[in-house]
Amino acid sequence: MNEYTPDRWVVVEMTTEKETILKVFGGWYGGFAGSDSWQLNSGIAKVRQKDQVFEFDGYSGSIYYCHKNSYGLSGYMASVLSGWQKKFAERPDIKIRVLDLEEVIVS
Repeated sequence: MNEYTPDRWVVVEMTTEKETILKVFGGWYGGFAGSDSWQLNSGIAKVRQKDQVFEFDGYSGSIYYCHKNSYGLSGYMASVLSGWQKKFAERPDIKIRVLDLEEVIVS
């Protein structure tokens, strides 16, 4: 089981003709000597909220610990998401959108 705590995160909804799946899209700042990075989980199987932290269990068994006040995209994550949206714009059978934080809290 892998555990992750991203610096920034959002929940993305990916819809195809067959299914709709929610995934955690997490990003980490690389710091002075490193590079920024991102990761998309396998899909949200279960979510718990403990104080200001969401715990997302993934289908692969991983757990993402996401602080409520870190919800949003870094510049690097926004460019990755933009690339996905451009790619999926050519495919009317696939849609991707970022949920508002209020939607995550309700779900």
